[in-house]
Amino acid sequence: MIFVLCFSHEARNQLKRLKTVGEALKKLQMNPKHPDLQIHEFYSLHGPRGEKVFEVYAENNTPGAYRIFWCYGPEKGTITILAITPRP
Repeated sequence: MIFVLCFSHEARNQLKRLKTVGEALKKLQMNPKHPDLQIHEFYSLHGPRGEKVFEVYAENNTPGAYRIFWCYGPEKGTITILAITPRP
């Protein structure tokens, strides 16, 4: 199943500045459980409607590597990108 990606306003603005996350977003869209993404639940955040939030790696082995925070929904077959941030 190919998922539809929706972006929060913040995530859309971040995406405009970043080109390195494109490949990770393609993998997320095609298969959110793709092993390269190293998905894991991010317990300290919840989605806009209380959904579980997940974190995937947009880059690995890179100082300040970017992470993508997302949740399923709001509709079936949709993934909402909440934020794209550098690793602290």
